[in-house]
Amino acid sequence: MPDMKQGAVRVGTSEFRRINVALFCAGFVTFVTLYDVQPLLPLFAQEFNVSPAVASLPLSFATIALAVGMLIAGTVSETLGRRRVMTVALFLTSLLAMTTFFSHSFESLLMLRLLQGLVLAGVPSVAMAYLGEEMDAESIGHAMGLYISGNALGGMSGRIGSALLCRYVPWHSAIALIGVIGLLLSLVFVKSLPPSTNFQQRPFQLRYLFTSLFQHLHDPGLLCLYALAFLSMGGFISLYNYIGFRLLAAPYNLSHYQVSLIFLVYLLGSFSSGAIGGMIHRFGRPFMIRLALSVMLAGTLITLSGSLPVIVAGVGVFTCGFFSTHAIASSWVGRRASTAKAQASSLYLFSYYLGSSISGTVGGLFWVNYGWNGVAALIMLLTMAAFGVAALLLRMPVDQ
Repeated sequence: MPDMKQGAVRVGTSEFRRINVALFCAGFVTFVTLYDVQPLLPLFAQEFNVSPAVASLPLSFATIALAVGMLIAGTVSETLGRRRVMTVALFLTSLLAMTTFFSHSFESLLMLRLLQGLVLAGVPSVAMAYLGEEMDAESIGHAMGLYISGNALGGMSGRIGSALLCRYVPWHSAIALIGVIGLLLSLVFVKSLPPSTNFQQRPFQLRYLFTSLFQHLHDPGLLCLYALAFLSMGGFISLYNYIGFRLLAAPYNLSHYQVSLIFLVYLLGSFSSGAIGGMIHRFGRPFMIRLALSVMLAGTLITLSGSLPVIVAGVGVFTCGFFSTHAIASSWVGRRASTAKAQASSLYLFSYYLGSSISGTVGGLFWVNYGWNGVAALIMLLTMAAFGVAALLLRMPVDQ
């Protein structure tokens, strides 16, 4: 049980602060390099003369590679160590982003994004497993929320930063400069993260990988949490992939940089995920998961307005609901899984990014055929399905 760990880190200690600085940087680097291409999708469609759905592939390639890579990243980290695997992943993704400077074709961009997704697999699930091992039961919700706030801020900075830089330099130079920032923050990560105290090393065994994954896939509570990840992330990525296409067109006719400023609402997501730990402790997970999904649904409906300020407000509301849902579900996985926590986290994030890859591209078909109303309908369908999954989840003893 989490509260029986020896030397478990508690809120308010110097170790807690060091861990959160390090993992905030890890989350930032992961998502600044993963999502820096998202505001550039309309630019890719124009420059390479491809459809919006095809233009989304640089993001979808990275997320599907990330999803697959995370299935083995947790097991590899149990052999090589959590800290070492995260360190290598952060440095490699930064260097690959810098290599984008030499990319001038759609095919080379897709290859680099595929490689980035693979190496980034060494961060998210391993970071979740590290927190599950090192934090005490009362602190893990706070720590997970702060880690996800780093994800949110990194995602926001990558999206706005790449669009801003593209006002002055070509897109491949902009992504390379973001890689330099990632490299510097990777150094901060290495300096700040304390060694693991509750990590138990085990030799790499392919059989153990499959048996642990098989075990988690037969836990109905974990399956519900994985479905929540798939559905909520699918709606989230569909909204952010295609809201730019909507605002670039009439009657709004915004510039690429002006559209990228909508990602400032990520600050709301960062705040909501950082505050969710205390709210879970006060109101309980059942109430909070229902509330978070309701907020996502309300935000989607608000975006159907024709008013630009109201649309932005709707995106902000949706973002708060999504990051709250993600913080609740991801911390719930750590409590549910009694063994092989890294593999449990890997399956959660596999589902999360599989939803991103599939819905992120399928949303392009809805956009081309039905406009924003079609994209919003897809998002609402995914959110309503998430409500159904949450109802099933709350009928079973999730924290057994």
